[in-house]
This record gives sequence, structure tokens and C-alpha cells, in this order.
Amino acid sequence: MLFKLTDEQLMIQNMVREFSRKVIAATAAERDKTKEFPRDNFRQMGELGLMGMMIPEKYGGEEADAISYVLALSEIAYSCASTSVVMSVQNSIVCESLYKFGTKEQKQEFLIPLAAGEIIGAFALTEPDAGSDPLSQTTTAVRDGDFYVINGTKRFITSGENAGVVLVTAKTDENIGHKGISCFIVPKETCGLVVGHLEDKMGLRASDTTDLIFENCRVPIANILGLEGDGFKIAMAGLDSGRIGIAAQSLGVAQAAFDAAVKYAQTRKQFGSAISKHQAIRFQIADMDTQIEAARQLIFSAASMKDRGESYTRQASIAKLFASEMVNKVTARAIQIHGGYGFTKDYNVERYYRDARVFTIYEGTSEIQRIVISNHILRDKRKP
Repeated sequence: MLFKLTDEQLMIQNMVREFSRKVIAATAAERDKTKEFPRDNFRQMGELGLMGMMIPEKYGGEEADAISYVLALSEIAYSCASTSVVMSVQNSIVCESLYKFGTKEQKQEFLIPLAAGEIIGAFALTEPDAGSDPLSQTTTAVRDGDFYVINGTKRFITSGENAGVVLVTAKTDENIGHKGISCFIVPKETCGLVVGHLEDKMGLRASDTTDLIFENCRVPIANILGLEGDGFKIAMAGLDSGRIGIAAQSLGVAQAAFDAAVKYAQTRKQFGSAISKHQAIRFQIADMDTQIEAARQLIFSAASMKDRGESYTRQASIAKLFASEMVNKVTARAIQIHGGYGFTKDYNVERYYRDARVFTIYEGTSEIQRIVISNHILRDKRKP
């Protein structure tokens, strides 16, 4: 490993690895079949400090650095991608947004129970006709005395059914573009917030993904996050952090598929010897290992920039782009190494392959990442 980890970071990694392999992995395959939300796992993860890792201790968090967070997240993803995506949204987007932009009262009421894992958080930005283009969202929030009245539909919301609180973006002014988007904290029990269609997904099946419908949903003005018009800024800041999280998830799933492929290649015999003895398989293993290690270093680079307080938008997009594309290649090769067995549900690589497919799509598609990266390059007037 090129990136030198501290003793504390290694301790966190080892602790989470042990928990993940013993507790999370035990029910991952079954939950993939039943789509049962791993609520008890999240309770235990909250007790271990994994649901608000980068939040200060005074708000119920662990005050861990971003490197420790991605180490922990990738270890959870190694055993169950469904569990890791909920952990990622909770940490990277919901908790961080509340910590950066919330008032003291909002942090006391919402951030503390979120960081402790007592409730799950969701982030509602995407709509039926507004995914990669958030300016196209049509959800509105109209001021009515001491309340905002929210109307609209959000789609593909992670933890939409099981969340206790939702951060939702809505237009408060239709005429000023991204500056007319605001963000609101909406407790799940708020009248007018309805859970809609539950998606039947290809992968991440133990993580619920739903529509959230806002029908004259009245939210107190005290629940606006940041200032009116800060919604786009809040969303983009959350997505920067979230993209490191998706990259870390990709790393964990890829490592799991790689380890499974190596183990299988060493035991499966063809033509009188283990298939790991054949050059065709050995070269695939070498390529997989190279791609995983490259992704790991890109993730560490982005996370370390975040820890130093530097701008890391470009690096987060690079890490997310490379890692999410990488995990799709690695899981496909893992199935190829398993041969016909890899196409069955008797082996975990089939689940890894399905889970990996969404990583190039959510929290900014690969195409969006390329736009972000190229914009940063072409805006930079400095000579190389």
C-alpha cells in the first residue's frame, strides 16, 4: 500500500473488518433475496460509531477523518453493498450537510440522533424528470406565514421508506435558477409526506429505494437548512463527499469479488491443475489487482485532500469515475473466472456483479463525472 495509514486508521479498519465479516456478511445473501432492511445491523453500527463517523463528538459522532471513513465504508461494502449505501448517504450527505449548514437547534434535534444511528436519514434531490440536471426539478416550497408548503415528487430516494428524517430540495423561487433552490429538513412523520412506489431493483436489494411524495407538506421555517437559496450549494457539497463514499463502496465490492475469484481459481481444477496455474487466469488476476490498487490510491488522495481542508471536487469525481467503472470490470471478470458457477446464485460473485452496476449511475453518472473533471481542467488557465 503506497498510502501510509496511521495506527488509529488501521485500528478502525481492523475493527470494522471484523464486525463486517462476522455480523454483516452473515445475512447479506439472504437479505438480497428477501429485501429485508438490515435495521438491527444499523443499530449495532450506530453503537460502534459508524453512522456519524466524521461528526464531532459533541454532536454524537466519532470525529474521525475521511481516510478512516472510507476504510470503514469499504469494509462494510465488502460484505454487503446494500448496507454500505445506507451508511454512505447517512454519513456523507445527511450528517455532513446538517453539520456544515445546520443551526445549533437543528443539530441538537436531528444531527445527534442521526450520528448515533438512532434514526436513518435520506436525501431527496432526484425527481422523475430531474436526475443529472437538478435545475429541472419541479418540487416547490411556497412560504405561508411561519411555514413552507412543499409540493412535488422525488424519485430513487435511498432509505425513503425507512428514514426518520429527510433532507429535501425544492424551488423557492422559479426565476433565479440554482439560487432559487432551497433545502428543508422534513421529519418522516410530517403530514403531507407520503412514501410512494418502492423500486424492485437489480441490486442493492436490502436497501429500499422509493418515491417520496410531498402533498401540501407544511414544514416550519425553522426547518430550512442554511439560508433560502442555499439548496443547490448544499446538494453539490454533499455530492462531493458522497462521491468519495461511492468510490469506497466500489472498492469494497471489487475487493470482495477479487478475493472470491482468487480463492476459486486456486481450488478449481481443469486440465489436471488449478486454473490459477494457467496464464489466461493469472493475467486477469494481475489486471484486477492493478485496477483495485489504482482505485484505492485515488480514493485516499481525494479523502486526504478533504482532511486537509482543500477543494476536492475534481479529485472526488476522478475517484468516483475510476472506482465505479473499475468495480464493474472486476466483478465481470470474477464471474468469468468462476465460469458457469458464477452465473448462479450459489456464489456471491453473482450478487457482487448486480450490486456493482448502479455505482456508475447514482450520485452522478460517469458521464456527469467526466463533465465535472473536464470543466475543472478547461477552466484552469495555468500552464501544465
